[in-house]
Amino acid sequence: MRVTSDFFVSALMRRVFGDGGFAAVMRKGAAEAGAVFIVIRGREGDSTLLGPAPQSGYDEERPGGRQFVVIAEKLEEDGLAARIAREARFDPDVWFVELDTPRPPEDLLDVMTP
Repeated sequence: MRVTSDFFVSALMRRVFGDGGFAAVMRKGAAEAGAVFIVIRGREGDSTLLGPAPQSGYDEERPGGRQFVVIAEKLEEDGLAARIAREARFDPDVWFVELDTPRPPEDLLDVMTP
């Protein structure tokens, strides 16, 4: 069974804070089933955007887990804001969570590689 978006985001933020990192909800979506996007802030001011993996990529052994895929890398602030606005127009239930953590995203999330 898949946990709610609200629960997933809360647990992720606790893990990041527990590691001495920073996490913030940039845009709160639907508590039960909103899609979750992750923004990883880089040290040079750019960002990497992770989004939900396509349904075809889900592993049958772990049907309840959330998987992510890299959507864009080295996004400047304007490009990130435009992407957030575009996703919110498409799906008003979407979440955006910003992470600044010493750990790589693969240690915190299930990130698929193409």
